[in-house]
Amino acid sequence: MISTLITSKTRIKLLLKFFLNPDNSAHLRGLETEFGESSNAIRLELNRLEEANMLHSEHQGNRKLFKVNAQHPLYEEINSIVKKYFGLDVIIEWIANKLGNLNAVYLTGDIALGKDSGLIDLVLVGEIDQNYLLKLIAKAEKLIKRKIRYLIYSQEEFIASPENRDGLLLVWSNRK
Repeated sequence: MISTLITSKTRIKLLLKFFLNPDNSAHLRGLETEFGESSNAIRLELNRLEEANMLHSEHQGNRKLFKVNAQHPLYEEINSIVKKYFGLDVIIEWIANKLGNLNAVYLTGDIALGKDSGLIDLVLVGEIDQNYLLKLIAKAEKLIKRKIRYLIYSQEEFIASPENRDGLLLVWSNRK
């Protein structure tokens, strides 16, 4: 879908990496290892995104660390496209909005880091009918053509175990 609009596979990987989670940051060599691509191709795309002010960089020692510019006028739109690419919009529609007593949905694992592994890991917080959840997940998996794994915490369990919150990206909350 997105590859018909953007022909550079490297640029797509960078957009997924940085625009899904604004806390993600990376340096050239780390991206080279993660993507399995040449540093030159990655450097060219990083420079283009930085020139367009979509990425910021800072030097840490001899490394140049890149991070998304969440203040860029197109950030929200690109973030929305990336969420749709991963199927997060469908997950929110099918799961979060239809489970009555759900407090929050968090993304974790590879996708929260901007890596497309084909598997979506979720943490659901609230009192949930697990039989109904299984039906919703089955429908959502068919629509997005990805597997969904999940953990369920009650609100009390989630609050009581802050160590479980590392690497979580909030994608939905019932707090308005």
